[in-house]
Amino acid sequence: MAQLVVVLDHLVGDCSPAAKALLPLLFPLLLLFLLLRYFTAGSGRSSARLPPSPLGALPLVGHAHLVDALPHVSLRRLAATRRGGEDGGIMTVRLGAVPTLVASSARAARLVLRAHDQALASRVRSTCGDVLTYGPSDVVFAPYGERWRQSKRLVTTHLLSATKVQSYRDAREEEVELVIGKIRDAAAESETVDMSELMSKFTNDMVCRAVAGRSFRVEGRDRVFRELIDQTFAVLGGFNLENLYPGLARAAGGMLMWPARRRAERLRGRWDEILDKLIDQHAREDAVGDDGQQESDFIHVLLSVQAEYGLTRDNIKGILGNMFAAGTDTTYLVLEFVMAELMLHRDVMAKLQAEVRKSVPKGQKFVSEDDLVGMTYMKAVIKETLRLHPPVPLLLPHLCQEDCDVEGYTIPAGMPVLVNAWAISRDPDMWDAAEEFMPERFIRMGDIGGADFRGMDFQFLPFGSGRRICPGINFALASIEIMLANLMFHFDWELPSGVDTIDMTEVFGLTVSRKEKLFLNPKSRGDVNRPSKEG
Repeated sequence: MAQLVVVLDHLVGDCSPAAKALLPLLFPLLLLFLLLRYFTAGSGRSSARLPPSPLGALPLVGHAHLVDALPHVSLRRLAATRRGGEDGGIMTVRLGAVPTLVASSARAARLVLRAHDQALASRVRSTCGDVLTYGPSDVVFAPYGERWRQSKRLVTTHLLSATKVQSYRDAREEEVELVIGKIRDAAAESETVDMSELMSKFTNDMVCRAVAGRSFRVEGRDRVFRELIDQTFAVLGGFNLENLYPGLARAAGGMLMWPARRRAERLRGRWDEILDKLIDQHAREDAVGDDGQQESDFIHVLLSVQAEYGLTRDNIKGILGNMFAAGTDTTYLVLEFVMAELMLHRDVMAKLQAEVRKSVPKGQKFVSEDDLVGMTYMKAVIKETLRLHPPVPLLLPHLCQEDCDVEGYTIPAGMPVLVNAWAISRDPDMWDAAEEFMPERFIRMGDIGGADFRGMDFQFLPFGSGRRICPGINFALASIEIMLANLMFHFDWELPSGVDTIDMTEVFGLTVSRKEKLFLNPKSRGDVNRPSKEG
């Protein structure tokens, strides 16, 4: 009951005091409606056999009261205690009034993401989600179908393919050099560096250069992007009355969704302002020819194929919003988590620094992408960080499009599906010392450490798998590797004075981040900036 009150209070947060005063009068009517729905829901139901549910479900809220501030952790706990003592690889949880399939093992993930990939390849939709994704007209949240396939093909071919990612090499190295310069200045003054802010700016600048052909640091638009991204993820990752109680939302004629929708529309208005300005600016450049550079960035590409693909202005803005938001947030979170883990495991940092510094020719002042090829341990450190801290621990919800049989159970069309990638990558049946930070596991011969994250090894799914796998893997890894290598090459790192450890407490949203910002003290290596005598 308390869960329902919290949801309703959140949804009316933007209402006037007078509207909030009506909530006590409205609540009994809502409660009556939900009770009627709950006790009559079974009359029209099919005989579909769903996977077993954990014990503890309550009327109205289902298992929602058992899911706390970190749902990926709560759902792993529920899977382990599922009815009958079964292993919890696949289960049904009821969140509000909606039964949801949860896959919590590598075997279950393989069934969901490969064996039944097409049937489960759509997305759960919501009013606020549709507002913020223009319809949806994007790649991440759009329902499965021809429009989504077309959008994904555009993005992978013209922005995120291995060839295109390689073409951004000069831009990546320039952006890394700017960051290293800022840290070197801080080190010279013995100043503490806000690594969270710095890594966020770096990843956003990198995305802006690839998507829009320019950085927005000077204009200050990078701060606007960061603010919009944070607010968008907060809305999309928060309470959603439609998905918890769809019958109630429909019966109320949209009235209960109005406050949340109003917040989403205000946020979309801000996205409109910045995206329309970018699109118009690029359209003017195309109109004057711009010396044949009209396809130098992704916005020019979208405009050049707009007629061919039948793209509307909203289609273009939906795709661009995805690229700016997803491309910035997940990459910077990995960089922040890897630096935090290295500060907690100084032996790992020392080993990584030794590898990086040995791999760079003497007299060279910067780690180039050519130098990354032989850095096996660095790649293992990144993999281990992704294993323990996948940016999206519950892969974005899938939606069953048609009835399908999974392990003898019938998954009905319209059922949401969650894959707990965080629980799978910490499964003690699949990983030795599953809770420990041990990069060496990824380079041991004959060990499960050979697992890769490109969707074929289902015990390790930080980017998902199947049709809905994250298309930005190459882009993200290229940025993470070059930045991490240079952070290790140029500096030694210490905690600020008076700080003894790193707080790894997480905050759940559309992505999972650390609760506290990461502040570190850099110490420049004296020999990095001096050419060698042999040079």
